[in-house]
Amino acid sequence: MLYIGVDLGTSAVKLLLMDAGGKIENIVSKEYPIEFPRPGWSQQNPADWWNAVKEGLKELTKGHDASQVAGISFGGQMHGLVILDEQDEVIRPAILWNDGRTTKETDYLNQVIGKEKLSKYTANIAFAGFTAPKILWIKENEPENFAKIKKIMLPKDYIAYKLSGTFCTDVSDASGMLLFDVEHKCWSEEMLEICGISKEQLAKIYESTDVVGTLRPDVAKELGLPDTVKVIAGAGDNAAAAVGTGTVGDGMCNISLGTSGTIFISSEKFGVDKNNALHAFAHADGHFHLMGCMLSAASCNKWWMDDILGTEEYAREQAAVEKLGENNVYFLPYLMGERSPLNDPFARGTFIGLTMDTSRTDMTQAVLEGVAFAVRDSFEVARSLGICIERSKICGGGAKSPLWKKIIANVLNIKIDSIESEEGPGYGGAMLAAVGCGEYASVEEAAQKLVKVVDTVVPEPELAAKYEERYRKFSKIYPAVKELFPQIS
Repeated sequence: MLYIGVDLGTSAVKLLLMDAGGKIENIVSKEYPIEFPRPGWSQQNPADWWNAVKEGLKELTKGHDASQVAGISFGGQMHGLVILDEQDEVIRPAILWNDGRTTKETDYLNQVIGKEKLSKYTANIAFAGFTAPKILWIKENEPENFAKIKKIMLPKDYIAYKLSGTFCTDVSDASGMLLFDVEHKCWSEEMLEICGISKEQLAKIYESTDVVGTLRPDVAKELGLPDTVKVIAGAGDNAAAAVGTGTVGDGMCNISLGTSGTIFISSEKFGVDKNNALHAFAHADGHFHLMGCMLSAASCNKWWMDDILGTEEYAREQAAVEKLGENNVYFLPYLMGERSPLNDPFARGTFIGLTMDTSRTDMTQAVLEGVAFAVRDSFEVARSLGICIERSKICGGGAKSPLWKKIIANVLNIKIDSIESEEGPGYGGAMLAAVGCGEYASVEEAAQKLVKVVDTVVPEPELAAKYEERYRKFSKIYPAVKELFPQIS
């Protein structure tokens, strides 16, 4: 049988076709636009996602026996607010995870409602990117739209709804809404009241491997697929990437270098960082995880290469980097504000340490190192909890860079494992589809059989020591300039 994973990303949807043994049969990617109506704002039209998914699915199965497709599941960009009216029409563009317009609402939740209550209700505090502050923003700034809301969805769940007709979400994605009681895996009555919404406006909650329905007959016909294809709930992109990299079970770690960057630590038990610097979410394997999320990771390198240097020769630019651990230029990678562990939507990208002899290569290196240092900020929080991490998987577009992997291994001073498939969320989505269809008994079994480590970057003691010193300097920059950011934002 064949299984489809849909990785609904921020800049594109990537669709993956996998056979029962884990072999990738085909991959198709379809891009769509992002709107930035104001500085710090970020939104998309859900119709663009749906059209891209439909076209991508047709292309994905072309040349393959579509009758063998048994299931489809998802890894999706988290936190985005999709709202539908009584006619099932999208009311307004979806407000995305990296949107920073909700400063006022986030402050209200954290300071007036209080972080202690939020943590009690949801195991997390409010971040500008989360869904609940977006709902409050709509309520305050677009009351006419708020009054029309019949259904509140997350991005991937909109696609699941269009495919199956089932109003659904999964525990991992729901965890990032600040409406979900993570420990008990149910909607928080207190948070619904705070946001002025009802349980009827929210989806039914499923585990990530649960079957939510089958393809609607009209959709199946349009796509050229059987209407018996099962639609499986899926997961938020980071949980799906963790599945796709085998980061399931207790104490496993994965670093994702996608548009955003994450450090993901799986756990069999529910637990909360006392300062809520890391997110405490449900995992797609049926258990839980801690996660630090930075809003700009590989997107920093893309911005630097595409928009500033004006080049597509990423590898050539990085090949000029030679003196690791000796760069006097530092870069704060906060191009869209920052989430973990700073929780500061006003934070901005910053170069510091420039001199007359600073080169293009120095700045390229600083961008790569700045992202690695920011990942370490969350890594330090995990260490403070007594979590000992000796190695981590890595995935995402940034993981294709040998140089970046070497920098991260030495900045964190841990082994970095690359796996055979670098298609994290898409591969994880296909694996969840296979588990949901009964091909494997559990997510853990699928991960053990399908995920294979093919390369390991081992830190070098001398270089790790240099980066230790440089990280200590990096960690002083944000506190020194923090007060300037609100003044220039």
